[in-house]
Amino acid sequence: MNNQIENALLDLKDLLGKGQFLEAMEKYLIDDVVLQEANGTPKVGKDVCIAAEVELLATVTEFIRYDILHYAISGDTSYYEAIMEFKTNDGQHHRFEQVNRTKWKDGKITAERYFHA
Repeated sequence: MNNQIENALLDLKDLLGKGQFLEAMEKYLIDDVVLQEANGTPKVGKDVCIAAEVELLATVTEFIRYDILHYAISGDTSYYEAIMEFKTNDGQHHRFEQVNRTKWKDGKITAERYFHA
């Protein structure tokens, strides 16, 4: 199981590092996935999550980076530390340092929660 998760994480790292967020979501999210930003209201369902990502990406004028720095795997759960940086059409430069907790089943993401500063 850990090998499957590690392989998926390395592929995810590659996709996200290239700014291919939608491709990563299509490939790895299950249909009834639950994604949650910190203490925000969870988004439920692959289609809902992808629609929210499309809306966000429409504001991005420059993708700078998404780097996964460290990761750990325990059972069906992975954790990773990442830095995401981009500019938006309102002139803002965004830089997030975050830790992601991801639940996996059969090489797909069932739930993910992002904690960021």
